[in-house]
This record gives sequence, C-alpha cells and structure tokens, in this order.
Amino acid sequence: MERRFRTARAMVEALTPGYPVYCLRPHVLKRTAARFLELFPGRVLYAVKCNPHPAVLKGLYDAGIRHFDTASLPEIAQVRENFPDSGAYFMHPVKSRAQIHAAAKVYGVDTFVVDHMDELTKVLEQTEGSEGVTIMVRITTPKSEGVLYHLAAKFGAEAQEAAVMLREARSRGCQVGLAFHVGSQCLAPEAYEKALEICGQILDMAGTPIQYLDVGGGFPASYLGTANMPPLEAFMDVIDKGAKKLKLRRDCVLMCEPGRAMVAEAMSLVVQVHLRKGDRLYINDGVYGSFSEMVTAGIRLPAELIRLGGQPAKDLAPFVLNGPTCDSVDVLPGHFELPSDVREGDWIEIDRLGAYSFANATRFNGFYPETLVTVEDEPIGMRDKPIASAA
Repeated sequence: MERRFRTARAMVEALTPGYPVYCLRPHVLKRTAARFLELFPGRVLYAVKCNPHPAVLKGLYDAGIRHFDTASLPEIAQVRENFPDSGAYFMHPVKSRAQIHAAAKVYGVDTFVVDHMDELTKVLEQTEGSEGVTIMVRITTPKSEGVLYHLAAKFGAEAQEAAVMLREARSRGCQVGLAFHVGSQCLAPEAYEKALEICGQILDMAGTPIQYLDVGGGFPASYLGTANMPPLEAFMDVIDKGAKKLKLRRDCVLMCEPGRAMVAEAMSLVVQVHLRKGDRLYINDGVYGSFSEMVTAGIRLPAELIRLGGQPAKDLAPFVLNGPTCDSVDVLPGHFELPSDVREGDWIEIDRLGAYSFANATRFNGFYPETLVTVEDEPIGMRDKPIASAA
C-alpha cells in the first residue's frame, strides 16, 4: 500500500524511521515529463536504468510517457509486463544471443541498437531474419567538456563502420537508424550539434535513408553548482535545428532518451543520524547505497535537517557524512553545511536523488535502502526557506 504524506517532515513525524526513506514526488515527474513531451520534436523514451523503481515508472507512465529505453531483458520484462501498450527498445549495444531471442520472441521487441558488424549479425540471426526489425547503429562522438560520464569511450562505431552497417542492415530489409549519446549530465548544447553533424557525414557516406534518428540522453539535471546550466529549451533548439539540416526522410522519427533530467529532482532521501563524533556524522545510507554518484561523478546535493521536538541552531557548520557499512571508504565526499548542533536522532533530507540512487544501491553489509513513500511538497531549493548544502 502506497504511503502518502504532505512533506518529508510529516513522514518523519508519522514513521520516525531508523532506516532510509525515499520520498518520491509524482507531481515533479509529471512536470518534467510534460516539459520533454512538449519541447522535444519527436518521440521521448525514458531511460529505465536511471531509476527503475515501479513507482517511478508508473508515475512517468501516468504523466504520458509511452516509450522506454531498456538495456537488459529484466528491464524489458518490467516495461512490457506492466505497461503492455508501451514500447520497449533494446538500446544496449552488446547483448547475448539468448537476450536478443527472448526480447524479440517473448516480449515483441523489434528495435535493437548495434555498434559492431558482429552484433548486427547476432541480431539478424536471433530475430530469424529482418522482417519488422529496426536496427539502430550507434556512433561514437567527441567527448564534451564537463560531462560526468563519456559514454562514447565504451560504445559507438566510427563513421565509416557505421555507414557500412547501415547499408548492410538496409540490404537485409531492416528499417535503419542512427543513435548517439553525448555523455551524462552534458552542460553544452553544442555537443548535440557536433554529433548531428557527424550523423550527416555518415548519411552521405552510406547513401541510405534512415527511418529513425536517436539523439540519446545526456540532458542535465539541477544539482548544487549548476546554477548556470542552460535551460532545456536551449538543448531542444540545437537538436531541432541540427536535425533539420540533415537529409532526412519526411517520416524519419526523431527520438531522445532522457533519464537523469527526467527524474533527478523528483526524489529525495531521508536518512537518520546514528552517531556524532565532532564534525563527523554517521548516517544509515552511504556510497554503497544511494550516494555512489557523489564519488563517481562528483555531484553535490542540497540537504535540510529535520528535528522533532525543538528547533535546530540557526548557525551552520561543515559536517562529513559517514555511511553505515564497516568499510572505511563508505564516506560521502566533501562536507554538508548543517545546523551546528546536529545530533544523534536527527534526520537529514538529502535532495536530487532521483537518478542513479535506488538503481545503483547494493546490499553490501546487509544495508539496502528500499522504503519509498510519496510526498506532495516541492523539492529542496524550490521552497521558500533557506537550505543547507554540500560542499
């Protein structure tokens, strides 16, 4: 049964949890989904890997998302079994033969990404021909300055190889398309412009019309330190203009795969302080749970103290947050500015954790954040009150 509260504080008052609690804001999901659906000149696919929690997927579905970027058979199953009228696209460039066969024959997936000729051969063999199959050739793109993860370092075909695969897939009767990903948390709209220029070069080499063009994800979310982040409209304008410069069929479908930008602001996490040692606070979630991206990507998160029975001090002080496991590396990078009298038993709501938190959490040492409630207020930073921060 879904538990709903007006605010994270109301949740704490009702549950007094000694365990971490995700606070999902469905109205924020609805708002971000509506922006993508309104602004993007094509088909919007949510990247399931970013946050596959059933409540998140349902919130996006209720908000109008009907297409999903899936990267594994379990993700495909989750989408197809819960939202049978929605599209699931197998967007991982490297797949086992068994996964390809099951995706096509059991779940009716007909769109597959490849970035190597051998992968194309696998897909064609396991789908038993080309009838009704769409092949998306993923290309490599230059590294954009400031991205959190340069995904083209691992996946993507060079231009000449991509052109060959387009021609081969087309000769086998497949519908074809091009796909790219400029990198996660891309703050530079011009990265999409450069990637689309490469697509144009490949199309000229291939001499093959495409039915689909996928500009991938990479759209940024708002974290601390991103005050000068370009608005979503700036990215959409560059994509729209860049796509119009290409020699595309009139019926070519433009697609995008937002993940982080769709869900990051829609979920916070409430943790509890279990011990204070000077300026070190020991909390019940850490880098093996919801906070891995503070280490791998260097993101900085806003936070706010919740105390029942009494008001915290108004002056702030820097604190280091330690995770619950027995591993000495389970320490959140940097520090959080919190009321100077923070103490054992206080709670801390840490925001902007909708992306790659629940999805990345492990069960190391037996700790696993799994409780989720929905709340109705606005995220930290959008409220009419000062907030603490991470530095």
